[in-house]
Amino acid sequence: MTDKKIIAVLGATGKQGGAVARAILDDPEGGFTVRALTRTPASVSADAFPEIVAADLEDEESITRAFAGAYGAFVVTNTWAPQTPEDAAVRSRAKREMDQYAVAARAARAAGVRHVVSSTLEDTRPHFTHLGIDVPSSEDGFTVPHFDAKAMSNRYFTDLGVPTTFLDTASFYDNFLRAGAGPVRDEHGKLVLRLAFGDSTAALVSARDIGRTAYAILKAGHRFVGRTVGLAGDHVTGVQMARMFSDVLGEEVTYQAVPLEALRTSAHPEAATMFQFYTQAAEAFLAHRDLGRLRQLNPALQSLPEWITEHREEFRRAVAPT
Repeated sequence: MTDKKIIAVLGATGKQGGAVARAILDDPEGGFTVRALTRTPASVSADAFPEIVAADLEDEESITRAFAGAYGAFVVTNTWAPQTPEDAAVRSRAKREMDQYAVAARAARAAGVRHVVSSTLEDTRPHFTHLGIDVPSSEDGFTVPHFDAKAMSNRYFTDLGVPTTFLDTASFYDNFLRAGAGPVRDEHGKLVLRLAFGDSTAALVSARDIGRTAYAILKAGHRFVGRTVGLAGDHVTGVQMARMFSDVLGEEVTYQAVPLEALRTSAHPEAATMFQFYTQAAEAFLAHRDLGRLRQLNPALQSLPEWITEHREEFRRAVAPT
């Protein structure tokens, strides 16, 4: 029986939960250990984590059992997880996500978890309402469901008195590694970076730093309970991002701003409203993510140039002329 404090980590095989688990495991003298929660423990190598437990946010009893005896928990949901046709017919993707946060909050309360870090995001609706901007609503009256539903779900923890720190994340650096999301060659063979940030400054972060920051919050203890921490690793414009890729790849990369209407009229209307929020609310979004304060909490906070350099070979392979 370990004398270390157990952190139950939801999504331990995913980007965010996996980063939290790695941060804990990388600090063997830190006084904490990982209980990895996954829906499919049989698919995880037995030596990957000290403890692997079957748990599913669609099964409240399994989450309560998995939280039992844990000092802390990291809570994250998967907005984009597939839904069965039967489930999709009775609840939206946003409603499913809110239901899952509610399950996690009730389970944490029942198990007596002493510190939860919940991965979340801002509610975009007050911004548009304040400016009198009419944007299309989608699921359940939300403007950007995968933001708004998370923000609305914070109340489940506070209403139940669960000791919680809310971690407002940001777009992942890691998304650049998806096919077509980083620099690509145009019809003339030139490298371009196409993003919908316009000429605004964006807040971005590595998935790894979500884990390291969440772990730092858990280590800091109750002085973070009841607080919301905004997270970013860098504040950069599209032009600056292109220059960073140019420096690392040794070839000029040009930034091309994708018009929001091009997204809105395509298959990505929610993405268009998300980028509209990013650009119009940039000042407040960035101020909430103070890099100086974040580096005090997580001194290893990685800048975007550092991250691009780390993944130089992957990007070189992706843009290699065919």
